[in-house]
Amino acid sequence: MAQTIIDSGNVDYYRLRTDLPKTPEAALEELKQLKLYDLPEVQQSFVKAEGEVREASLILEGIVCAACVWLNERHLRQLPGVLSADINFSTHRARVRWDSGRIQLSEILHAVQEIGYLAYPFDTGRQEELFRKERETAIRRLAIAGLGMMQVMMYAIPVYLADEGTMGLDLQALMRFASLILTTPVVFYSAWPFFQGAWRDLKLRRAGMDVPVALGVGLAYAASIYGSMTSSADVYFDSVTMFIFFLLTGRFLEMNARKHSAEAAESLVKLIPAAAIKLPNWPSGREEEMVAAVKLTPGDHVVVGPGDSFPADGTVIEGKSSVDESLLTGESHPVGKHIDSGVIGGTINLSSPLVIRVDKIGADTVLSGIVRLLDRALAEKPRLALIADRVASWFVFALLAVAATVAGIWYLIEPARAFWITVSVLVVSCPCALALATPAALTAALGRLTRMGLLSTRGHALETLAHATDFVFDKTGTLTTGEFRLIETVALRGERAEVLVLAAALEQGSTHPVAAALREAAGPITEAASQIHYHPGQGLEGNVDGRAYRLGTPSFVGAEPGIRGEGMTVIGLADADGPIAWFGLGDEPRAQAAELVAALKGMGVRLHLFSGDRPENVLALAQQLGIEHARGGMLPEDKLDAVKALQAAGAVVAMTGDGVNDAPVLAQAQVSVAIDQGAEAAQAAADMVLLSSELSRLADGVRIARKTQTIIKQNLAWAVVYNAIAIPAAAMGHVTPWLAGIGMSLSSLLVVLNAMRLSGYKGEPAEYSAATSKKQD
Repeated sequence: MAQTIIDSGNVDYYRLRTDLPKTPEAALEELKQLKLYDLPEVQQSFVKAEGEVREASLILEGIVCAACVWLNERHLRQLPGVLSADINFSTHRARVRWDSGRIQLSEILHAVQEIGYLAYPFDTGRQEELFRKERETAIRRLAIAGLGMMQVMMYAIPVYLADEGTMGLDLQALMRFASLILTTPVVFYSAWPFFQGAWRDLKLRRAGMDVPVALGVGLAYAASIYGSMTSSADVYFDSVTMFIFFLLTGRFLEMNARKHSAEAAESLVKLIPAAAIKLPNWPSGREEEMVAAVKLTPGDHVVVGPGDSFPADGTVIEGKSSVDESLLTGESHPVGKHIDSGVIGGTINLSSPLVIRVDKIGADTVLSGIVRLLDRALAEKPRLALIADRVASWFVFALLAVAATVAGIWYLIEPARAFWITVSVLVVSCPCALALATPAALTAALGRLTRMGLLSTRGHALETLAHATDFVFDKTGTLTTGEFRLIETVALRGERAEVLVLAAALEQGSTHPVAAALREAAGPITEAASQIHYHPGQGLEGNVDGRAYRLGTPSFVGAEPGIRGEGMTVIGLADADGPIAWFGLGDEPRAQAAELVAALKGMGVRLHLFSGDRPENVLALAQQLGIEHARGGMLPEDKLDAVKALQAAGAVVAMTGDGVNDAPVLAQAQVSVAIDQGAEAAQAAADMVLLSSELSRLADGVRIARKTQTIIKQNLAWAVVYNAIAIPAAAMGHVTPWLAGIGMSLSSLLVVLNAMRLSGYKGEPAEYSAATSKKQD
């Protein structure tokens, strides 16, 4: 993307876009530069296209508080053609979907600029640069505020401590004017973002959090100047500088805490290397060429040495090695790779060089898909967050009304104190803590889950998972490995090799584990099937050499199974004349299936096993793992009806599955988890995807989800209690302006720090078992 802009001779765009245009001519030039982002070759690396619908991840510059997020979301959603716009405060990233037939990306970026912010497509280098610049600016503003505060206090303390009549008016005036000179840069540089934000809000006829802060600082500064000019006693330059310093300190610490909590999500996008070693003449030659990873195209061949990361998704065409996928999937053990094995961009080659063929690049890679899903989960707001946002949106208006009322009452009671008490009321309130309570906790929790290999793709997933009372599992590929092997073959007509080739030809396009086992047992497939029709949960039918066949369960082929074996899955092959062969396949439970079942039962969750496999196989597995409720021989509609029956009885159902036939049930459940090795339809319908093969991560996910709800409730309770105590205390004159600044800063900081506890949280099953057991009783 960046290279395309540079190659087109428009490198000045990176200079122009860092500042807002100062004249109409500059604005027009800026708009022309923005139109570069409408070029298909530029959009290729960061825009996901589905017909006319486009989706992109953007960075927003200028976001300083939760109110900024609300403003940008509302403004973007009002644009004709914008389908959705969700912004994550912790990462400053926006996920925008739009209809390219009605609006262009350049118009969306320009619309953001019109309200005083900057937006541009996400890239890791630019985000790191943005954070570095943001941090350096914050340190400068904080340093000037700190130095100004200390110097002003040096002049203020002698005035406070001097006995009446011991300090001359000339000396007092000198100290006041010295304090004015020192306070001015603190107000007009350190506190300038508050005034910018307030002016932006007022121009748009809304009241954000910067409005009361700017009012408090501006009024206090103006009143102190007036007091200095008139030799009045009401001069509090020290309070102004202290308030600004403590407020900036709180925001600086909060900014660093947000950065830390979002690191897991941000680390994913840094996995792709910047460069790759391309083999331009493969297979005729092995000449190597170093190229930028973004310049690779599908079909290119690259060599990846030990210790290097794969630059794109691809297929191994030479070599044998092991790959570390832990950063992406949470997989604790290296994964073996050989010829025809797929590799994921961003994972690390460990032992031997591999030559791979590039299959997918840019927005089409697995890593980009994971980041896109994580962005969606971070941006979508669960129920508690929406409630908090609604409260925060009218909070400032209510605060301004309260401040005006307090000013009027104190003017009647004690006019000399009315002004400073009103300033304290304006300053002490903190709707930001209310607005941050949920997103801060969600960002930390989702980052933790992503590192563990459990990817949340929907904003409501964690909240719903925390309240799940019943877990429904599919059998094959979920609680079992899904790695079937052919144990027994009974050929009723023809030779064993012939019937296996027929079965493998019919299953050639299927991703089901049974299909893979049949293809492996058959060896090279010499027949081709046509007119394939799938019957989810039962089998398939198709033609081979003009003859119609059915392959599937005994009931689907219309005959009693010719194989009897405990724990075996029996598949029949038949034609119009009846059964041709029977295949008995075996499957093993996953290594951590029993551990998962025990952990969930320990947390008081009811467990169910629903499968289309033979009832005796399903019951045997359920008994082995300790699952009390198990049913076999179920069609997809039977599973759907069973889940609906649980929901009708008041259950909150979490469904876990991996196959195409599980997609309707995954969509019906309140929260659903798809296995990463499963079908794409199942993953598309699911709210979460288990990237790791370690099944016990599901239990960890439930623990973290429940802990997240506890943290969110703590944060919301703190925000409400703080404001309920602080505002009345300030209104009664018990809180000075500088103390109000400390309170407001610490309130937001405490919410973020509390949420950060989730970043390293593991939890124990016993922590929640008693509570959930009581709830179910």
